[in-house]
Amino acid sequence: MLSPPYELVNSLRASFFSIGPLLGRLGQAKVPLPGGCRIGARPVVEHIRGLKALGALVSVEHGSVNAAVPGAQPRLKAAPIILDCPSVGATETVLMAAVLASGTTTIENAAQEPEVQDLAQLLNAMGAEITGAGGPVITVKGVERLHGVRNYSVIPDRIEAGTFLIAAAITGSAMRVEPVIPEHLNAVLQKLRDCGCRLDIDDTGISITPGQLQAVDITTQPFPGFPTDLQAPFMALMTVAQGTSVITEKIYENRLQHIAELQRMGASIRVEGSTAIVEGVPQLSGAPVIGSDLRASAAMVLAGLSAKGVTHVSGLSHLDRGYDNIERKLSSVGADIERQEIKFTDIKKSS
Repeated sequence: MLSPPYELVNSLRASFFSIGPLLGRLGQAKVPLPGGCRIGARPVVEHIRGLKALGALVSVEHGSVNAAVPGAQPRLKAAPIILDCPSVGATETVLMAAVLASGTTTIENAAQEPEVQDLAQLLNAMGAEITGAGGPVITVKGVERLHGVRNYSVIPDRIEAGTFLIAAAITGSAMRVEPVIPEHLNAVLQKLRDCGCRLDIDDTGISITPGQLQAVDITTQPFPGFPTDLQAPFMALMTVAQGTSVITEKIYENRLQHIAELQRMGASIRVEGSTAIVEGVPQLSGAPVIGSDLRASAAMVLAGLSAKGVTHVSGLSHLDRGYDNIERKLSSVGADIERQEIKFTDIKKSS
């Protein structure tokens, strides 16, 4: 039974998504339970329920999910599937498995994120028959086989684009970000406008001109709402905005771990359950901080850009999973940032 390496799946959660195409194509798969950022409960129950509905026998043993299609000619069978929550991962897993199943599968309460739409478009370019992606109900008519496709352009990373727009806002810098599909960031762009930034949008990118930052409230929600992946970077922005902002995390229960690190830099934040109340301060101060997860690491970098003094950010293994050469890109627009091998004694001397 084909099994992806434990080290890859444990370090990058998206590696678990290989279970869908492996099962659909080969009739069997063994995939270690996923790792990734420790930001709260991210169970694979929805993935497993979907695969079982398609006819797979699934068990979890010794830290791995074992799945197989019974019968002499192992092929999944289409079924109506209703997800308990609009999970991006579960939607994509079921989608990739169902494209080679016999019959027509419907996925209700499907995730509507742009990444799901892009995956469906790629699969259609490979010969799949998928309709409805981007809406709450996706219909998949199974095909016998898929074929390769060349020159397919993956959509720009909306979270990376949003991070750089927030970087411009927190440093009071005019900047242009491209390529970006503005419709993928509507909720974020509106909040940037609300907090005092001017945005000029065209077919290829977004130009941002920050004004005097004003506090705004955000609540994370599934697409098209404000993305949980930009909650931490936006909180860093709100720490230096005038007034009080209320930031509520509705997706992951442990995605407020960056607050303690922002407080270390002088931020005024108090926590009430899954809500952070942020009182803006005139300026943050540099300090040694730790990025506890991918987006928290990005938030620390952004906070450091606007802080007085030097900020040392550790936890870059998280950061590097979501941003390619972030220090090079920020340096190219004027940031004083570099990657170093830092000893604890060096950090202690500079703090």
